[in-house]
Amino acid sequence: MIDIIIDTLLDALKLIPFLFLAFLIIELIEHKFSQKSQKMIAKSGRFGVFIGGLLGAIPQCGFSVLATNLYVTRIITMGTLISIYLSTSDEMIPILLSHSVPIMTIIKIVGLKVVIGIICGIIIDMLFHKHERQDFHMCDETHCECEKSLLKSSIIHTLKAISFIFIITFILNIALNYLDREILTKIFMTNNILAPLMGSLIGLIPNCAASIMITEFYLNGVISFGTMMSGLLTGSGVALLVLFRNNHNIKENMFILLSVYSMGSISGIIIDLIMRFI
Repeated sequence: MIDIIIDTLLDALKLIPFLFLAFLIIELIEHKFSQKSQKMIAKSGRFGVFIGGLLGAIPQCGFSVLATNLYVTRIITMGTLISIYLSTSDEMIPILLSHSVPIMTIIKIVGLKVVIGIICGIIIDMLFHKHERQDFHMCDETHCECEKSLLKSSIIHTLKAISFIFIITFILNIALNYLDREILTKIFMTNNILAPLMGSLIGLIPNCAASIMITEFYLNGVISFGTMMSGLLTGSGVALLVLFRNNHNIKENMFILLSVYSMGSISGIIIDLIMRFI
């Protein structure tokens, strides 16, 4: 057990410089483009699904929350909101970068999320187009302090991420040491076609731990690529909590939640089926 703890700690410590650098770059991007992103998405009109999907892929800690408020006030459509939710990267990109995953692989993953988000957003807007303008009030639900100190915000994000990574890696190391690999595979349903259903459910956890967990599971070979994608598609951070708090139409909120879950699950199942025949 002591060896497991030491190995887990060393693995986590090695990632800190890479995580910090990744978060610092992301904070710089957010600080520079957040206001421009807000204006672009608010003025996008019928092209909101496309612009929202693309902007959602940019790692901004509060963009999905911002989009939620824009939807609550009907500045953007439901399709645009879902497009942003599905394309949002959350903590995925920093984790992949810290594990030295090839840039082209990361681009493909992000690109796939964007494409799925846009397609699903278009379908939703074709079926349900509701656009009644209301008063707009900005919400700082994520409590991001990048406007005060980019360095402080980057350090906080790094510490939070590394703590989750340590816990998840520790659990995985124990499982890999004390459980047979075949048993572990059955527990997480790696080869089960319905595994994306579980991946999507984990992704809905309103915390950055969800995307960290999903990404770490995939990098450690515990889950399939399709299951990872299903979890990353549904992982929009705390945005869904903001939706349920600020939007008083509970039926509408439940529909959005179930739509995001269903689209993430179906996409993951399709991806796994395609990869089995490649």
